[in-house]
Amino acid sequence: QVQLVESGGGSVQAGGSLRLSCVASGYTVSGACMAWFRQAPGKELEAVAVDGVGETRYADSVEGRFTISRDDAKNTLYLQLNILETEDSAMYYCAGAINYWACPGSWSQGDFSYWGQGTQVTVSS
Repeated sequence: QVQLVESGGGSVQAGGSLRLSCVASGYTVSGACMAWFRQAPGKELEAVAVDGVGETRYADSVEGRFTISRDDAKNTLYLQLNILETEDSAMYYCAGAINYWACPGSWSQGDFSYWGQGTQVTVSS
């Protein structure tokens, strides 16, 4: 059974930083096509960063501020959030595709089969 468990969210002032973690069980992070999504109240789920098969892609709104990475030994995916803005406030979700070849090109919710429960990020001005 695949489980993705996010942590690291919290409340921070604008300009601050957070690091989100996604620990996987029953799923191998190494070489997998994985992503971070977010959903703010009243808004649709949106992709923030996708990583796999040698390609990393970021949403325009976070390019240069967020960094996706992984630690294969810990079977964990990370998202470093820097220079946070109030517009970054949302529930952040970790997602994994069934097949590694889903990347590159994956960007929508339907490309990913495994999801975590989310971790809340709140940025205040």
